[in-house]
Amino acid sequence: METNEKTNFIINAIDEDNKNHVYTDERVHTRFPPEPNGYLHIGHAKASLLNYRIAKKYNGKFNLRFDDTNPVKEDIEYVNSIKEDLSWLGIDWEDRLYFASSYFSKMAEYAVELIKKGLAFVDDLNADQIREYRGTLKEPGKESPFRNRSVSENLELFEKMKAGEFDEGVKVLRAKIDMASPNMNMRDPVIYRILHTKHPNTNEDWYIYPMYDFAHPVEDAIEGITHSLCTLEFEDHRPFYDWVLANLDDFKAEHPRQIEFAKLNLSGTIMGKRYLKRLVDEGIVDGWDDPRLATISGMRRRGYTPEAIQAFCEEIGVAKANSTVDIAMLEHFIRDDLKLKAPRVNAVLDPLKVTITNYPEGQTEWLEIETNLDVPEMGMHKMPFGREIYVEKSDFMEVPVKKYFRLFPGNEVRLRGAYFITCNEVIKDENGEVIELKCTYDPETKSGSGFTGRKVKGTIHWVSADLGKQVEVHMLNPLLKDEEGFDADTFLDKINPDSLKKITAWVEPRVLEASPYDKFQFVRQGYFSVDPKYSTEGNPVFNQVVPLKSSWRPGK
Repeated sequence: METNEKTNFIINAIDEDNKNHVYTDERVHTRFPPEPNGYLHIGHAKASLLNYRIAKKYNGKFNLRFDDTNPVKEDIEYVNSIKEDLSWLGIDWEDRLYFASSYFSKMAEYAVELIKKGLAFVDDLNADQIREYRGTLKEPGKESPFRNRSVSENLELFEKMKAGEFDEGVKVLRAKIDMASPNMNMRDPVIYRILHTKHPNTNEDWYIYPMYDFAHPVEDAIEGITHSLCTLEFEDHRPFYDWVLANLDDFKAEHPRQIEFAKLNLSGTIMGKRYLKRLVDEGIVDGWDDPRLATISGMRRRGYTPEAIQAFCEEIGVAKANSTVDIAMLEHFIRDDLKLKAPRVNAVLDPLKVTITNYPEGQTEWLEIETNLDVPEMGMHKMPFGREIYVEKSDFMEVPVKKYFRLFPGNEVRLRGAYFITCNEVIKDENGEVIELKCTYDPETKSGSGFTGRKVKGTIHWVSADLGKQVEVHMLNPLLKDEEGFDADTFLDKINPDSLKKITAWVEPRVLEASPYDKFQFVRQGYFSVDPKYSTEGNPVFNQVVPLKSSWRPGK
């Protein structure tokens, strides 16, 4: 993986820190802290790659940390999937794998330190009351009637909270800051709540759990993180992040610096974990790795490569303002990557039978054809040709429109890697649908023979009807019909019923040897990848990765 991250405001900030010797030996230490409550998506790919690349650029360190502070929503399945996804992306955390839950005891000690300093108190207000007392953006909040409890009383109550002596929701621990602060996050935020749940990682009975805004800076500081790179929604939380670290004695010397960047929004996709989870739970998709999803596992299963995602994330760069990136840009990078990796094969997705009437019956010849014109090193491969073949229905038009150069009555075209054929007769069924073409071929026009007697304007692909094989192909369209008015209540109404179309295609026989994740260019169609979930040996099922044509071009 290239680590020459483009200059941006984050790099500029780190360079400034190094210039001013903010951290010992100008060290740089980043982290990626996912919560294990779902699978990662393309937005997480951008965030994790950014943190990793920054660390590598400065010969620094990178941590993977699971922010598992909410055991109700978290699961080991998600831990394993996140590790698998990040490894696949090319991210190496070496021996620096951490869990927030490992710090619970230490976090509780730091909470006690804040209590002793008069900077935290146990509050009896319930959630609705705390919300009511909080005020608005225009009006200051009101102090809790329990705010001025003595240090000794707060310590006693907090210990009882830890011991499980209170029911859930009865008490919380709050920071004591400023209920008139213009920043709502500084109005005595909750830092611990009561939750009677055994934590799956620690396997201990914990009765109190830290809130993310308190846990996050403490975790960063314990691990020696220098630059805590977060998405923009945490910008308003930064003052509390700094407040926590400024008031804990262990971290006053070299505490982390939080820097925010814009999260990735991708057109035509569903990104939020709660939306994704609902799609999975309700069976609208066949799992977190459904190829229609923008999850990393879904994109991998669809046929995306880590190199394409890396290049995409590098190209979009780092911004300070949220925006939506056209999915066409992402598709450009997978095309760009696969054009030099994927062998090219003939595949007919919507077959129309062609009988070559002057070709000997019962004869099969094996024609040599280039595996990838852009990569001569891939060499040639053999493809069977005979009297009966299939072509695409779209490659025939009974009454051709202007500048249509493919098959129509009386017209001659080149069969890719084979011969010139001329359409002589059209066979229709009782409904008037075209079901077969009768054609003749010119044996002198064989590809590679050096024939120059005449030229044709159209070249089409084909597959042998006798020795070609049938495979299932999943044609994939956007999961959303449109993105207007998208919200939690209505988004299921936006699901595109045609997002997945299963068809049977005819392919060259060599395709049956393909293994899961093998990728091909189906000539003139697009790129396709072998599905690992539904394929069996000798019977590959293909997912459409991306069509051939692109509407996006990289800048000069």
